[in-house]
Amino acid sequence: MAGMIESKLTELGLTLPALAAPIANYVGFVRTSDLLFVSGQLCLGADGKLVAKGKLGAEVSIEDGQKAARACAVNLLAQIKAAVGDLDRVVRVVRLGGFISSAPSFLDGPKVMNGASDLMVTVFGDKGRHARTTIGVAVLPLDAAVEVEGLFEVA
Repeated sequence: MAGMIESKLTELGLTLPALAAPIANYVGFVRTSDLLFVSGQLCLGADGKLVAKGKLGAEVSIEDGQKAARACAVNLLAQIKAAVGDLDRVVRVVRLGGFISSAPSFLDGPKVMNGASDLMVTVFGDKGRHARTTIGVAVLPLDAAVEVEGLFEVA
């Protein structure tokens, strides 16, 4: 039986994808005590393909960037479920870190990251409100437009 958080995802029309295998020498998550550190998740959709490829401020619009950030957030949730078995065990979304592949003059990275932040608040309510960093970068793996990492308090 699905928990409250997974029921909320179903209401939103979202399903958790299969975990993407790490593309280098790292693991998808590390738990220490009640903290779960989730490695950066690319903007892969349920079909395993990038939701947005390229640079914001060039070939990727803010709206498509927000969709990409949301896909990253869904992938974070899939990693959390793999780590603790039940998304209802999330006590708090502590922090998200966003990396936005950006043209040199692109200044709206925070607007793009709202795609991930908004999903966390929609799904978890007040315990989804978090600290955040957004960084514009020259390039991401696979030419992904967005990558998001997270830190979560879990029970």
